[in-house]
Amino acid sequence: MRSLPLPARILPLALTGLLTSPASVTAAEATAETAPRFELLSPQIIAWRRDFHQHPELSNREQRTAGIIAVELKKLGYAVQTGLAHTGVIGILEGGRPGPKLAIRADMDGLPVTEEVDLPFASKARGEYLGKDVGVMHACGHDAHMAMTLGVAAALAAQRDTLPGSVMFIFQPAEEGAPPGEEGGAPLMVKEGVFKDFKPDAIFGMHVVSTLPVGTVSLREGGQMASSDTFRIVVHGRQSHGATPWAAIDPIVTAAEIVTAAQTIVSRKLDINKEPAVVTFGIFDGGSRFNIVPDTAELQGTVRAFDPAMREQALASLRSIAEHIAAAHGATVEAQIPLSKDSSNPVNYNDPALTRRVRTSLQRTLGAAHVQEARRWTASEDFPHLGRAIDVPSVYFFVGVTPEGADPATAPSNHSPRFYLDEGALRVGSTAMLQAALNYLNGR
Repeated sequence: MRSLPLPARILPLALTGLLTSPASVTAAEATAETAPRFELLSPQIIAWRRDFHQHPELSNREQRTAGIIAVELKKLGYAVQTGLAHTGVIGILEGGRPGPKLAIRADMDGLPVTEEVDLPFASKARGEYLGKDVGVMHACGHDAHMAMTLGVAAALAAQRDTLPGSVMFIFQPAEEGAPPGEEGGAPLMVKEGVFKDFKPDAIFGMHVVSTLPVGTVSLREGGQMASSDTFRIVVHGRQSHGATPWAAIDPIVTAAEIVTAAQTIVSRKLDINKEPAVVTFGIFDGGSRFNIVPDTAELQGTVRAFDPAMREQALASLRSIAEHIAAAHGATVEAQIPLSKDSSNPVNYNDPALTRRVRTSLQRTLGAAHVQEARRWTASEDFPHLGRAIDVPSVYFFVGVTPEGADPATAPSNHSPRFYLDEGALRVGSTAMLQAALNYLNGR
């Protein structure tokens, strides 16, 4: 795999390990002077990432991944707990000096995607998803998240005696969603007591993205990623032969009208001057033969929003549309809107004051030109469940992975079978997170 050079401004800090301390270095940058040289850690971070990439595991099935993480954290001297939310791992490091408590989270699961990138460590893994045999790939970059976070854990462990405060590393399964019928992800980690014995004062997270070039990071204050709700609508009609549709109550026609009418929720019911919102249908399943009107048809999809009131309005409107259109056709609906509490994610909200502190850390580490203002993104994350559970501020930033010379606007996106990560991003992300953590623990 090609690992391109980082922009010139980043090379000194990324490759001289934050140890070189020229007269011009700022006090915030100097907090990292006792960290190990990242040129020594970089090969290990790359090795971790390639191993995780080659052996991805689906949500709630991350046994091998969790085992490796637990072993590595124990080697570094962390107090380790395993088995949270099925396969989750947490590691706690107590610093040698008094200070705040910080949590850093990384997600662990792969996706049911068959890799199409020609790499010597490409995934050949298979798994079962929705009853089907599927390829498995780290198509969203969670392999990089784990590797970079382990690198930060190693750097902090190396300066434990002088480290102020304490740090919890959370390696979370099932960020992509638990399999049907199972619980998982951040909500289950909270439910099973991830913060029972360690309540952090703040939580950090990061995510690699194809929409940024390698060497850059981005973040924004306030709502950065949308809330998400999954829904399921089953229309119950009456079966008949396709030649006598008047004898049926057609659930396919009814469901089609629901899909069409639901397009007015965003375009006609929500005040999108306030915030954006999305209503998307991803599954329309009905019938088994061309000449039979079936008994049922099923719709599934997602609602995304940044404003809680708009979210509630969209969900209520969708339910009303489904019920009234079904009634007009003489059909009934089974409406799970949302599907369940655990299938919903709140807005990924960056605490403004903490975000300003983290932005300063990133700018001093990478150079201001390489720290961008993130655009709001209607994708979602279960990361905010962690901070909301204990009412502490959190910050989440993005790390660019698209190689130099490639256009991030057209690069294969996260979740694509052709998603490609330039490994130069591993140094950028781990260095950025390390500096943000050190500055926070040192009260900067």
